[in-house]
Amino acid sequence: MTSYAQTDNAPLAAKDGQVVLPYAEQKFRGAVGTTFKDSDPATFPAPIRAPKGAPNVLLILLDDVGFGQFSVSGGGVPSPALDTLAHQGLFYNRFHTTALCSPTRAALLTGRNHNVAGTGVITELATGYDGYTGIIPKDTATVAEILRQNGYITSWFGKNHNTPVYETSAVGPFDHWPNALGFDYFYGFMAGDTNQLRPYLFENQTPLGTPHKEGYYLSVDLADHALQWLKNIQAIEPGKPWFLYFAPAATHAPHQAPKAMIGAFAGKFDMGWDEYRKQTFQRQKDLGIIPQDAVLTPRPKSLPAWDSLDEKKKKLYSRMMEVFAAYGKQVDHEVGRVLDYVATMPDADNTMILYIVGDNGASAEGGFDGTLNENAFFNAYLMTADQMLDHIDEIGTDMHFNHFPAGWAWAMDTPFQWTKQVASHLGGTRNAMIVKWPARYKKGGELRTQFSHVIDIAPTILDAAGIAEPRSVNGTAQTPMQGKSLLPTLVDANAKEIRTSQYFEMFANRGIYKDGWWAASLAFEPWQPERGAFDPFKAKWELYNLEKDFTQADDLAGKRPEKLDELKALWWAQASINKALPLDWRGAERFSAELTGKPNLAGNRTHFTYEGVLAGLPESSAPDLKNKSFSITAKVNIKDKASGMIFTQGGNTGGWAFYLKDGKLNAVHNFIDVARYSVSSSMPVAAGEHEVKMDFSYDGGNDTGKSGTITLFADGKQVGSGRIERTTPFKYSLSENQDIGTDTGTPVTYDYNAPFDFQGKLEEVVVDLKK
Repeated sequence: MTSYAQTDNAPLAAKDGQVVLPYAEQKFRGAVGTTFKDSDPATFPAPIRAPKGAPNVLLILLDDVGFGQFSVSGGGVPSPALDTLAHQGLFYNRFHTTALCSPTRAALLTGRNHNVAGTGVITELATGYDGYTGIIPKDTATVAEILRQNGYITSWFGKNHNTPVYETSAVGPFDHWPNALGFDYFYGFMAGDTNQLRPYLFENQTPLGTPHKEGYYLSVDLADHALQWLKNIQAIEPGKPWFLYFAPAATHAPHQAPKAMIGAFAGKFDMGWDEYRKQTFQRQKDLGIIPQDAVLTPRPKSLPAWDSLDEKKKKLYSRMMEVFAAYGKQVDHEVGRVLDYVATMPDADNTMILYIVGDNGASAEGGFDGTLNENAFFNAYLMTADQMLDHIDEIGTDMHFNHFPAGWAWAMDTPFQWTKQVASHLGGTRNAMIVKWPARYKKGGELRTQFSHVIDIAPTILDAAGIAEPRSVNGTAQTPMQGKSLLPTLVDANAKEIRTSQYFEMFANRGIYKDGWWAASLAFEPWQPERGAFDPFKAKWELYNLEKDFTQADDLAGKRPEKLDELKALWWAQASINKALPLDWRGAERFSAELTGKPNLAGNRTHFTYEGVLAGLPESSAPDLKNKSFSITAKVNIKDKASGMIFTQGGNTGGWAFYLKDGKLNAVHNFIDVARYSVSSSMPVAAGEHEVKMDFSYDGGNDTGKSGTITLFADGKQVGSGRIERTTPFKYSLSENQDIGTDTGTPVTYDYNAPFDFQGKLEEVVVDLKK
């Protein structure tokens, strides 16, 4: 890495250098006279330079990917870009994540365990305990912040699921946004998932809204922006090392891909999930990425055998898997474009690529039958095949937030047990990782088998850069990183294990690894949205010797009770030390801010006034319309037969819309893409100034998700009324917004096309909640 052209006098960061960040400001030390003529020559404060030879770093993290999903690890989803990288680099087959996205990402960026980084669960389910706030604490500074203050330029493209949900609106606060977490540049979305064709995007802290480009796909857009960022660096400051964190939304739901790409997979998964696992397992052995004596774990008893399904279900489930495969192939291609460009850069050999193939195992959150709407699962509702068959040709489009069945998720996690959320077993926590750094190790196509964890990535990057882990960052003393550098394993396949112990916990699913042994306690099956009663002290534990049992196929709990007791005691100790307590196994109800006490910008207010158009207010910062009566009143000035959105909260995954169409008032509730209940006015609203109102009277009392009645008014006169038989109880969406005067996301109903801007003047919209 070449030095700056005009800053050779700049301080050089060093591994043995300053451990307090930021570096002290440089002051002029020469003589100052009465004029510049009798003063020493001026010198400007020089920026910090990274250590000599510090590599560029490309960190890639995919979403909801099973170990046996892509062809790189024996799966049935083609991944030519990943395959090429694995041939050039090193495949780590014993790398681990936390079993859920936000926690893995916090651990990745900070080098601390997910609870220590305040992120024991996704941000939407956060509670007030230190290990579960959903806030990355200031005493766990990110690797990006450390690199940035040591001479790197940093960027983040894609998914940010590490900002508290109640801080994601346009008014912030911005303390926990990517720019405040050490990233000079951010382009992406602020949610756990998003529609791939209609995302709501941000650039740094500026909302950009939803793209309306023909043929738009998010993965393509993210790759385009990442390539442009790299080109800008190359043109403007090629001597400065860079850190690029590339985090596409794929292959998280919704599973969406171009029609032609989906068609190419027609019939390729008709063999079903049982046969898929057998074929993948054999390919994994043929590739040498699992031991030859590994045993394929059996199907969970609660999942149906493929051969037991009727033909209609097989048709639906095969289609869902075809869409998923196309989705995976597309993201592989787009990440491949970034990899291809990096390979052409002058410092390609001194670029360390860390490609983590998933932040957890494949997701079973579609339930037994899959779903047209992942958000239905988060509202404790499981769709049936009969509800979806009529929509089979719409699967993979922007009309639905579809997710494949749990059986396919289990198959994607071949050869392991279980799936995402299940931190007790490898199906939730074992993800492939590929590392390439030619300047340090040129050989490719090799396997690395050392036990490693996502917390080891940040220390690895600092070690590679020759930068000291700081004791203090921005005035806050730091909790030491718990990860360890993996660099010894890069150059030596037989390097000593660097990680001999690691705890795991998610939704009371518990695991502990120690010196080759793994103890596991499954609390809930991942397709079980309602958790009910549970006693963690009576839960069953299993025991596996991973040195001899790669897949966790042989439970030794009955044969080695003393070893199991030892590991159980160690789990409780580690859970306490790492802030993983108290255990919380609640399910969908944790999405409710009112039930959990999460902060909300709407606070305890019951009256909200919006003047004119206001777009992109996140659901978590908007009035909570769920499980209560409310009214929406608007002052409008319109022409004859006017159309347009007055108020909407949510989208095609669930929510409300109040709008004009051809002069008539309309109110719609979308019950999680299962049913849409509509009420229209009997007559159009005439041209001119009017006060229009939608009033919803909730029947459910203190119960959730019950029915109610909508009444429409124009200038105080009732003009329509109708029943809403079911309402969404906990969450409309993870990524849709509240909009006034427009619709920035997907439509609540396909009676209109977003953005559906209001025609006329929308003077004021008032929302009143009735407790």
